[in-house]
Formats: sequence, structure tokens, C-alpha cells
Amino acid sequence: MSKILVYNTLTRRKEAFEPVEPGVVRMYICGITPQDYPHIGHARTYVAYDVIRRYLEFAGYEVFYVQNITDIDDKIIAKSLETGKGWREIANYYFSVFLKSMDRLNVKRPHVQPRVTDHIEDIIRFIEGLIEKGFAYVAQGNVYFDVDKFSDYGKLSRIDREKMMSAGEQAPGKRKPYDFALWKAAKPGEPWWESPWGPGRPGWHIECSVMSSKYLGSQFDIHGGATELIFPHHENEIAQSEAYFGVKPWVKYWLHTGLLKIRGEKMSKSLGNIIPIHELLEKYDPMVVRYYLASTHYRSVIDFTFEALEQAARSYARIETAAGELANLLRKLDLTYRPREEDLKVYREIVEVRRRFVEAMNDDFNTSKAFAELHRLVSIIKGRVLANPTYMTAVKAFDVLREINEVLGLLDHVFTQAEPEALPSTQLVELLLEVRQIHRDRREYEVADYIARKLRKMGFVLEDYRDRTIWHYRPRKS
Repeated sequence: MSKILVYNTLTRRKEAFEPVEPGVVRMYICGITPQDYPHIGHARTYVAYDVIRRYLEFAGYEVFYVQNITDIDDKIIAKSLETGKGWREIANYYFSVFLKSMDRLNVKRPHVQPRVTDHIEDIIRFIEGLIEKGFAYVAQGNVYFDVDKFSDYGKLSRIDREKMMSAGEQAPGKRKPYDFALWKAAKPGEPWWESPWGPGRPGWHIECSVMSSKYLGSQFDIHGGATELIFPHHENEIAQSEAYFGVKPWVKYWLHTGLLKIRGEKMSKSLGNIIPIHELLEKYDPMVVRYYLASTHYRSVIDFTFEALEQAARSYARIETAAGELANLLRKLDLTYRPREEDLKVYREIVEVRRRFVEAMNDDFNTSKAFAELHRLVSIIKGRVLANPTYMTAVKAFDVLREINEVLGLLDHVFTQAEPEALPSTQLVELLLEVRQIHRDRREYEVADYIARKLRKMGFVLEDYRDRTIWHYRPRKS
């Protein structure tokens, strides 16, 4: 297996990745609270972790991926009261929109997506255990985690007690403002479940500790989410989980994605700059959006602009065109067993691209450098392989491109169309292009342009050279 370095937020340094169980990666990523339309910031996070998951699988690991759904929450309840719709209806609707958007972005679905409301009994048992161990206390139907009892509190976020005091809220029976709720007593008009402490519902932080450990065990490899979850959410998860299980570290590697800003400003409803991802995907090819989001290192801040997205569209089109032309070329090339010295040189350059791609991804999943290698491969394909095609160089370029796509997930449709039965009649297309070339040679451009327009309308991408036209088929995307 490849040696991978991972930046661990817990230690603030890159570390050699060594899972708890050799060859197996257990991975938990905080999921959405479906109380409104998911936005481009959500998409950035889940595309980033999708690429990380794909690379771990590419590197030979068996990955088991869990992502929760917070289907009961203060915001969902507020939305229910505001709209008059049931909280379940709200959660189910927005989660379905989220799933559809992730599918369009080619984000692989987690193996398990547990809902909070399906794990109420598990949560109650976990809280009871914390009370028995002396880490939690009951106050007027609420249950709070006693932060002062956990000496390691703050080791993830590096927050000090003074900031914790200002971040917390005082409530009747609460010992310290920074103690956080494990169970919330029911308020009038809110949904509730029975518990040993009276009717109520879980606090936010406890759900992730319970559901991650239920499916991944008392210690696992990767826990991730957006940077803004480091405090208080992930800090609180560590405290309650290590207190309950008595293991340190509860999670070996903490990963966090950088913020996505809009023209330098954080997304917020007050600024009116939130971009719902489903609306963006109606205007832009989902693979262009995926390209844009994945091409920046997952820990870096993305400053979103539509100009940058347009540039991403042009860059992606070049990659897609080269991949499609290469796939089409392979259907027509004859096998050859006498490579020229130039062919061997091109072959070695392609092998070097693969090596450097792997090297980039091994360095904390550095997609910025990995995309540079993808573009290097595209330049080799367009400038060397397509210009002087041989079966050996074309096959190697195609294989490396396929491997890169396993990780980046941008060109699945190209590799699907590489199967002969997935394409319209190749011979008919070649005949039309031959007729078109005759008209071009005669300078009868009106007829030649007419044929080109019709073919493009049918989904064919054409690239003209002086005496020939390279083409590939681009199926319409949903």
C-alpha cells in the first residue's frame, strides 16, 4: 500500500497514516442538518471527503464510510413552527434534495447514513453511562456534560477557559456556562421522546458520538467535517466519547475542510449570498462544479466566484475532450508490436505522470498538485498521443487517465462510452465526417458547417485539424 501522510488537526502536523486495523479504514464524516436547501459550502465538504475516500480505496484500503443525518434539531423545529409543516416532512424533503445533488456531483454514497431519531435508545444508554461515570449531571430535566471533569478538554481546538466562558450560556441548574447539553428537556410544542430524566430530545453533540461508535467501534481512524465544527462540536464529541469509552485517542486522525467564501465573505442569510447547490447544478455541468471544488486542497479556503467557475468549465472541457478523443482513437487503432523510440519516451512520460499524481495524493491528499498532473497528462495526450497515435501510448494514457478518474470522479461518462455498445454507430459518424471533410477541402463551408452543427446537437464533440476531424460522443447529463 502507498505511504500516505495526513494532516491531523488534533496534533497540528502531518502524520503517517496507519489505521487501527491494518488494511481497513473506518471513516465518519458529520452529515447535514436538513432544515434548508444544501448550499455550495456543503458540496465543497462532501466532494472533498469523497475524493479522500476514493483515494484510500485506490491505495488498497477497505473503506467503511459513515455519515449521519441530524433529522431533529433546533433549526428544524423552528422551520416547522414557521411553516406549519411537520418536522419529519421538512427533514425528509431537504435530505432528498441533498441526496439528489450529491448523486449529480458523483459523490459516492456512504455505506451507512444513520438518522438521530432512529437512535434515541442508543443515545439514552450512552448518556446514562456518562452519568454513572461521573461525567454528566441532571438539572431540571436536562442532562449536561461536566466539562471540568474532563481534563483534556480543549485539546482539539486549543480553546482556553476564558473563551469557553463567553461561548457558553447559563441556565437553571447548569454548573458552568461551558457545560454542554446531552439531553434537552421538552418545551411546549416541540417533539419529544421519553427518557429517565423526563420527556425531551438529544443535544447536538451526543448524536455523533453515539452513531459513529455504533457502526465503527469505540476507536476508529478518521473523523471529518468542516473547519467551523472544530469548536464546539468536535471538541465536545472527543470529551464525551473518551470519557465514556476510556480510550485515547478516540479518533486517530481528525480532518477538516477549509471554508468556502463568496467573494471574500462568509456565506450567510443576512448577506444574501448563499448559493443553493441544486440551483447551481441547473446552470452548470455537475462535473464542472465537481472539478472546481475538488481542484483546491481540501484544507484551503475557496473564494467562490462565477468567473472562476467559468474558467473551471474551460479547463474541464479540455480534459473531457482529450479523454473522449482518446477513447474514440482506441477503437480504430491497430495493434503494433514495434514501438519507436519516441513512443517509449512518451510512454515513460505517462508513467511519470502517474507517479507524481500518487505522490501528490499521498501528501495529505493534495488535489491541487494532483490536478496539475492531470493537466500534464492531457497535454501529452493532445500534443503527443493524438498527434502521432500508436496503440502502446494510447492504451497507457487511457489506463492512467482511468486510474486518475477513480480518484477524482470526473470522467465516468467517458469510460462508459468507451464500451462499443454504448455508442451510436461509429462507422456512420466516420462516414459523415468523411463527407464533411470533402466539402471542407472544396471550401464548401456552408455544407460542412451544417453537418458539424447537426452532429454537435446530437452530442458529438468535434475538433478540426487541417486534414482530419477528431471526435467523441458526449452524452447529455442529467
